Amino acid sequence: MRTLIIHIKTLLQVREPGIDKVSGTAMAELPHLEEAYLLIENDIILDYGLMSDCPVLEDALIIDAQQGTLLPSWIDSHTHLVYAGNRVQEFVDRITGLSYAEIAQRGGGILNSATRLNAMEEDQLYRESAVRLEEIIRQGTGAVEIKSGYGLTVEGELKMLRVIQRLRENYPMTIKATFLGAHALPHAYKENREGYLQLLETIIPQIAEDRLADYLDVFCETDYFTVAETERLMALGNQYGLRPKIHVNQFTAIGGIAAAVRHNALSVDHLELVTEEDLAALQGAVTMPVALPSCSYFISIPYTPARQMLQAGLPLALASDFNPGTSPSGNMNFVVATACIKMKMTPEEAINAATINAAYAMDISATHGSITRGKKANFILTQPNIHYHELPYAFGSNRIAKVFLNGALIP
Repeated sequence: MRTLIIHIKTLLQVREPGIDKVSGTAMAELPHLEEAYLLIENDIILDYGLMSDCPVLEDALIIDAQQGTLLPSWIDSHTHLVYAGNRVQEFVDRITGLSYAEIAQRGGGILNSATRLNAMEEDQLYRESAVRLEEIIRQGTGAVEIKSGYGLTVEGELKMLRVIQRLRENYPMTIKATFLGAHALPHAYKENREGYLQLLETIIPQIAEDRLADYLDVFCETDYFTVAETERLMALGNQYGLRPKIHVNQFTAIGGIAAAVRHNALSVDHLELVTEEDLAALQGAVTMPVALPSCSYFISIPYTPARQMLQAGLPLALASDFNPGTSPSGNMNFVVATACIKMKMTPEEAINAATINAAYAMDISATHGSITRGKKANFILTQPNIHYHELPYAFGSNRIAKVFLNGALIP
């Protein structure tokens, strides 16, 4: 089936095949066409161009964009969308003065989520997660990475990965799964770090064999997992085809970025604190830096120094970090707006970071992230006469009129 979308005010992020990411000053460039059309066939972008060159197709479904702006769907390359319940009490605790570390020391944080998750039946966990997934689809997200990491037991982690697999089977979007067993040290292993690391090493081969995950993650941070422990797990992950995507530099810089680069990590995520040594390690690397600005917003920690990184010629992606404790929202529209408002990224840079570069951070650049012939027909259509700068400007308003996944309008 062919669908022809006509009278597009601005067709945004139009690129030729072969461009998988943009870096440095190139992130300020957002190629587009004014007064355009888009032709899709089934779930693939077939063609596009100026309205003056629009073909006449009698057998196509015609959709009038009514002068809305059309851009590729957001790509969210870092989430913890599968979780049980919430951590609203910790939200209040932070307001009254407790820090992230103090909440964790009192049994909150990741271990709190692990307790709730292990107590919840798998079907209920699936239902709660499906509601969140449907919400982000309506908000314009067309592909998402989801991590485990709130089980911290063999059965808990496998339960999370099975739920992610069910979501992947039942929803029309690209979903990647990441094994994050090394999210925190469970209470049961408080005096036996080596025992927990060995436990993780026993289940990584099983996860790979059962194809329950695409990637491996570690929370490489002071008081969580050391650089040496992270390297040990990354090496094993690579051995079994689980490429690293690593939490690093959220609170301290301990050398995790350089270690991730050495192990061919697909991405390094958080980066609220970045040193000159970190910037040097990322120069020329295949590893994509990923910023999570809504986490910084929610728990009042520094923002990733985007301007410094772009001036160093690096690429940058944006993601939501959707999780119950530090970023309880998967709204990528807010992520883009926060990157502009707080990280001083231009709208062009932020949209590049949330589309083409975010697709790279999920290793789906060949199929997602831009309006390119042959790519998936996943896109957002705004309300009439909306300039794309309004997406971050009107941060509290919904400017999306329609969302398409695999060429189909999402009701």
